[in-house]
Amino acid sequence: MTSFVSHTTFSCTDAYALSERWKRLLDYTDIPGDPNEPGHDHCMIVDPVTGHRLLFLEVDDVAASRTPRAHLDLRPRQGGRDAEVERVRELGAVEVADRRGIHGPGSGWVVFADPEGHQFCVLRSEEEAAAR
Repeated sequence: MTSFVSHTTFSCTDAYALSERWKRLLDYTDIPGDPNEPGHDHCMIVDPVTGHRLLFLEVDDVAASRTPRAHLDLRPRQGGRDAEVERVRELGAVEVADRRGIHGPGSGWVVFADPEGHQFCVLRSEEEAAAR
């Protein structure tokens, strides 16, 4: 079992404005059926050719935030999030925060750090996300 990079997340103070700049720079688009709007606190854009995604997530104060400026979000290729969380632990990653259930049963993610402190999240698998 392994994971793949679902998207790269950027902490910012204006998710909409920053996503619009990167859309123009990279020729990315909004997620079909989920347009980004001014005032949205999280905005995801996608490369229409490769499917690569960038997520812009607002935090109150980027400089003072304990949240890293950028991190990877991983999805299991096979199996579910909880099994992947255990595999990641066995590989020596340090759990930073368990956000499972944050939006109700079956939702959420777990935040880990590698040995040098770089954070990444393990999300639900695509099948788990679609089932919710």
